Amino acid sequence: MAIQENAPVGATLPVDGLSRWEQIKVFIPMSRESVRQRELAGRFPKRQHLTKRCAVWSNREIHKWIADPQNYRAEGA
Repeated sequence: MAIQENAPVGATLPVDGLSRWEQIKVFIPMSRESVRQRELAGRFPKRQHLTKRCAVWSNREIHKWIADPQNYRAEGA
């Protein structure tokens, strides 16, 4: 996994599990709105809603996106 420049030293994203925006934003070099737009276009992993106000992303899908953001396509997009 490539670590973005704004990620704290030693920061890692677990391979398994789910993460909220606050946990993944240090690895994503764009704004939350840009992520939302890419989600709608199928170019970023889709979020899952645990509750009405709690959204999470699959860590495995985030790792796939980090490995190849230009060619990533969300399943079912």
